[in-house]
Amino acid sequence: MKKSMFFTMLCKLSTGISALCKPLVCLTLLILSVLALAGCGKEKKTEIVLTTDFEEGEVFRIENMSCYEPEVMVYLVNSENLYDTIFGADIWQIPIDGTTLENKYKDTILARLAQIKVMNLMAADQDFKLNDDDVLRVKSAARDYYASLNPVEREVMKVDEDTLYNIYYEFATADKLYHDMTDKIEPEISDDEARIVTVRDILIKTYKPSAAGTVSYNRAERDEAYERILNIKNRLDEGADFDVIAESTENEDERIEYSFGRGVMPASYEEAAFSLVVGEISDIVETDYGYHILKCITAYDPEETDKNREIIIKKKKQEAFNKMYDDYLQNINSNLNADLWDTIAYAKSDAVTTTTFFDVYDTYFIPVTGASYGTKVQNR
Repeated sequence: MKKSMFFTMLCKLSTGISALCKPLVCLTLLILSVLALAGCGKEKKTEIVLTTDFEEGEVFRIENMSCYEPEVMVYLVNSENLYDTIFGADIWQIPIDGTTLENKYKDTILARLAQIKVMNLMAADQDFKLNDDDVLRVKSAARDYYASLNPVEREVMKVDEDTLYNIYYEFATADKLYHDMTDKIEPEISDDEARIVTVRDILIKTYKPSAAGTVSYNRAERDEAYERILNIKNRLDEGADFDVIAESTENEDERIEYSFGRGVMPASYEEAAFSLVVGEISDIVETDYGYHILKCITAYDPEETDKNREIIIKKKKQEAFNKMYDDYLQNINSNLNADLWDTIAYAKSDAVTTTTFFDVYDTYFIPVTGASYGTKVQNR
């Protein structure tokens, strides 16, 4: 484990704390992004120290918060077992950056656990604690999950009920603090910022298939493509039916109709689409995909705009939280027991099938409007 990677694990918080810990989200993001842990985007003062001053089984230490091997094993075993049932056990041998998906996902778990520890440090600094009802829920979750484990599973993960209580307690604290902090953030999103439009599209492509995927047209091919789109535009100006052409073989777009908000499509496409009124046809629009002509079908969809507003609000809340999280990390000291970390692995066994660690948590921490605890990030 490189020093820079552990540093990034601490300073990179891309989604809500519960989303980070939910196993299906973790692996999906990992497969899509190939664990993009190259850097934080700005210089940090966080000091990373590799030391031999660790207790037995201590994987890492962030200030006075420690992570021990059983915590890693609970996340690792539950997550890998879950994915085995969905994708098959062979998924872990997919090569990524000179190693395997299994090793990359193990690093992802380390990052999630590190973030939970940091969140608990933030909670302590703010004198933020679980209330009595939360503590009872944590105890019940630990009791139920421990009771669901067979002796082999308990041995492989090296857990007892007290260990599970501590893991759930820190998870719930991080989860609740995240909601408490983001619930206080109330960004104002205008109708225009959240607006969803629907357009129909006629496309003449400026790329073609190749052995490497696709390749852009050369100048002569681009000129020929432009002449074709210009011919279509002239016919439209003379009264040709847009929909007839859009649905014909002249249109090289696999889809005819698109609904989207701001920040989704290429800039030139978005600018044209959002400037149209219903029924209006655009000029020729150039993107990396080719030459387009758009027709506005819906300039403002109230229902979809409201839905998009909620998505934008969640995103802005997340961004605001990330800023607070990053600022907190400025003077955090972190210590990784690299020797122990490199030895941690999950040896699969037919007797170890548990997948319900997070499901048990969800059973007790159900999102309730107006409740005194914040328990789930809704976008996970």
